[in-house]
Amino acid sequence: MNISQLLTLPAFSGARLVAGKAGTERSIEHVNMMDAPDIAGYLKGNDLLVTTAYHFKDDASQLVELIETMAEKRCAGLGIKAKRFLGKIPEEAVALANAHGLPIIELSEEIGLGTIVNQTLSAILDLRTNELKAAIEAHQTFSDHIVSGKGVGELLENVAKIVGCSIMLLDERCQLVGTTHASRTIVSGLQYLNRMGYQLFLPQTAYTHLSMISEKGQVEVLTVFPVRTNRPKQAMLVMFGTIPALENGHLLTIEQAANVVAFELMKNNALQQYTRRAKNDFFLNFIKKAYSSKKETLNRALEFDLHNDQKYKCIAGRLDTEEKQLGFKQRQIEIEKVFDFIEEELTIFPFVSHLFIMNDICLILVEGESEELASEEYSPTLIALEIIQERVAAHFDRTISFGVSNVCHEFWDVIEAHGEAINALNSGHLSGNKQFVQTYQAKDISKLLRMIPNEDLAEFCAYMLQKLSGAQVNDLSLLQTLAVYLETHCQISETAKRLYVHRNTIIYRLEKIEELLGKDIKDPETTLHLRLALRIQQMLSEQSDLLEQPSVDR
Repeated sequence: MNISQLLTLPAFSGARLVAGKAGTERSIEHVNMMDAPDIAGYLKGNDLLVTTAYHFKDDASQLVELIETMAEKRCAGLGIKAKRFLGKIPEEAVALANAHGLPIIELSEEIGLGTIVNQTLSAILDLRTNELKAAIEAHQTFSDHIVSGKGVGELLENVAKIVGCSIMLLDERCQLVGTTHASRTIVSGLQYLNRMGYQLFLPQTAYTHLSMISEKGQVEVLTVFPVRTNRPKQAMLVMFGTIPALENGHLLTIEQAANVVAFELMKNNALQQYTRRAKNDFFLNFIKKAYSSKKETLNRALEFDLHNDQKYKCIAGRLDTEEKQLGFKQRQIEIEKVFDFIEEELTIFPFVSHLFIMNDICLILVEGESEELASEEYSPTLIALEIIQERVAAHFDRTISFGVSNVCHEFWDVIEAHGEAINALNSGHLSGNKQFVQTYQAKDISKLLRMIPNEDLAEFCAYMLQKLSGAQVNDLSLLQTLAVYLETHCQISETAKRLYVHRNTIIYRLEKIEELLGKDIKDPETTLHLRLALRIQQMLSEQSDLLEQPSVDR
């Protein structure tokens, strides 16, 4: 209830507004009746104070101080029985009230203050009761829409009719879910604010007002309401236009709509999680060649919009190891947050992509990039990966590395592309790098090694490296030091730089390696054998990891 509505009550039939006409829209939430000089300290915002002004009859300056205090506290207004003790309201009090827009009402002498207070409180309670009834009815109506399968679209239409404004709904990624007002510019602007990390909702606030200016200089005023779900980020209900004095009834209606929409979004999120698990299970089975035939595989791929007659590039990403060790549960939560963020970021780039999660690795299939474009240093895919790395570092204070395969000409060849991406990722990590984008370089020797039985390869690997990886060697860094040393063409300074250790530490480790092997690692033939053994060890490890992955029921 505001001051204008208050003056229509029977108790105010003989009252008149003598000051503060600019504040007649002020909301009244409480009513106080004063006969004490220190009432100012007990007033709150949106309070209406009624008084006989007895304590001000000898000192009008105290009334001026009261008006000043009420204006500072944003009280609703002041009702005075002026003729009984004051005779009339002082001009300086009227001038001050007009300056602050604080309504002053001269009350009728025939109606007691108790009657005025009781009628006002009754009117406020009646209004609140009607608002609650309307909110309950709105909640029931909105729930019926969702339960009957009419969807969010019709619900938004009904809310828009009630509040008289166009409305749109954005999910936690700022993707458009439904709207009664087509405006891609507004959606793009809100998506940009979301990606830049802006917080649209302050704590303990029901809604936020903001203005957006287009390139043509047009101003669009929005009122944004949070839609809270079980997701870390909030969805939002956006109303077009300014609502300077939004009625409590409309606020309650929008809150009920937001609650119903929240349940619908949570249901959709659960379905999306199920779809994601099904997609991940399919890709794992595909990589393991678990399906009975190529035809079955390709038919299942079509369910996830993966067409066989399409070029694909496979990208494998993994968070770099950091010094602080997290528990398994906390680590999995962090990995899921980062991969969700990457999936969100991929939507802004001008290519179609599909994201899969396999344990601690995210796999991205990018459609349609040609070999010529993919081979360029600044291809769209490589640029996108570098941007994602920067965004992950900014949002999570973590680094992530990617391995990139060659382009394959059909989906069936993604199995080989997956191996190339994992190979490139592992090669980068083996070199001691972080936050890298490593493209796969085809090695003829890998194909030759695959022609040799694994038993023979393992025997050769054990012969060359067993003394470095056996139980009697406690320093697990020797193998990594040897790998990086050979990768850097036996440059000690570069090896120390990549491993973040002192040059003398590398020299000590190399001497220890030579002592254990009984060979000069600078000898060309020894170097060749060691590089070959390390390559075989990596290949056998990749095959072992793939076989140890949990099977998935079809």
